Amino acid sequence: MTAPHDVPDLTGSGEYLVPDVLEAGLTLVLVGTAPSGISARARAYYANPENKFWRMLHTVGLTPRQLAPQEYATLPQYGLGLTDVAKRHSGVDAALPGEAWRPDELRRKVAHYRPRIVAFTSKRGASETLGVPTGKLPYGPQPQPLDWPAETELWVLPSTSPLGHNHFRLEPWQALGDRVRDLRGAAEAGNPSPENPVL
Repeated sequence: MTAPHDVPDLTGSGEYLVPDVLEAGLTLVLVGTAPSGISARARAYYANPENKFWRMLHTVGLTPRQLAPQEYATLPQYGLGLTDVAKRHSGVDAALPGEAWRPDELRRKVAHYRPRIVAFTSKRGASETLGVPTGKLPYGPQPQPLDWPAETELWVLPSTSPLGHNHFRLEPWQALGDRVRDLRGAAEAGNPSPENPVL
């Protein structure tokens, strides 16, 4: 998991509260906002036992079993990666200071690693990165910004946080699981570029 000097990869340095899980060739990179206090203390993604993230990965077929948060570094073997928009702060989105958000850093990572799909696990992270109000961001695939790598699809998913439980919807996660299966099947069949989903 190396990166050029203009794309910070601070695994093990202590600056990132939880290390990135990024490498070339990933089918899907899931992007959170910032680690919760529980995740920051555990140094693991989505470590709150009431967070549905790891259960959703298994439910929609992205992993063959439900992984524990401490197994996050094994995700590349399933073609998956993880990062956040705010890597150096923890807590609920509304309490994060303005300087916590680093959308340009995220964009550089996407441009460098070029996963097939980037999916934000909340509207807030997508909003901070894309400059679009959360109310104007539907769940599911999004139009690609002009400065986004052409081969990288952009998705927005309902948050799996217990704070968003009342607003959670399974369908966008299921659609993402279906899309990842389509891409995996096309790659196995020797066609790495199946049609993009209709927006």
